[in-house]
Amino acid sequence: MKAAKGHVFKYGDNVDTDVIIPARYLNSFDAQELATHAMVDIDPTFTQRVQPGDIIVARKNFGCGSSREHAPLCLKTAGVSCIIAETFARIFYRNAINIGLPIIECPEASREIEEGDEVEIDFDSGKIYDRTKGTEYQGQAFPPFMQKIIDSEGLVNYINSKRK
Repeated sequence: MKAAKGHVFKYGDNVDTDVIIPARYLNSFDAQELATHAMVDIDPTFTQRVQPGDIIVARKNFGCGSSREHAPLCLKTAGVSCIIAETFARIFYRNAINIGLPIIECPEASREIEEGDEVEIDFDSGKIYDRTKGTEYQGQAFPPFMQKIIDSEGLVNYINSKRK
């Protein structure tokens, strides 16, 4: 796992899984289909604007609500390369790692980075660079075992690679 680089979509506190992927769209298990509805209730133009590599920055308690794994999966499939927040709901945190979506807790970055900023993240060090503003933040680096899970695109792939 090396880095992510993209433009920022900025959200506030308590972004719950019901706005990340509303329950009315959970009649599909297809990740591509789910991704077409990502963030629709909080940001109706998200899926038209998101580009591969883009980054979500939010405040406290991102991913609260139900424990659906569909929430991080639809964001990753839509092109989100990383989520930075002050804090994450614990089940969302686990689900994100399990599907190979990098997430970083960093209160300063979550407050200061703005919508549209170009941000780069070095996952090995936890450094977050706001290229638009020329600022740098120290986020929480992943322990080596979590880096391996994310590099493998998720826990299932990681476990399967160990069996070979």
